[in-house]
Amino acid sequence: MCRSIKVLRRPEQAATPEELKAAALQFVRKISGFQKPSQANSEVFERAVAEVAAASQRLLDGLTVKPVRDRPTPPSVLV
Repeated sequence: MCRSIKVLRRPEQAATPEELKAAALQFVRKISGFQKPSQANSEVFERAVAEVAAASQRLLDGLTVKPVRDRPTPPSVLV
């Protein structure tokens, strides 16, 4: 997959609809190869973005997130 994909949320934070749409748009652009679809393809492109965003929301709703453990800060290493 692409190395330029950015993490759009942290597990302890709820994803916003805007973040879900941004991630879906990034995915559909990557899969389709189009930054912006032609007028003839815009309807199917937007439908794909909406479906990917909905599937992403279902994924996030179904995930269980473990609480973050407090870990002691490691001592500084002197070189």
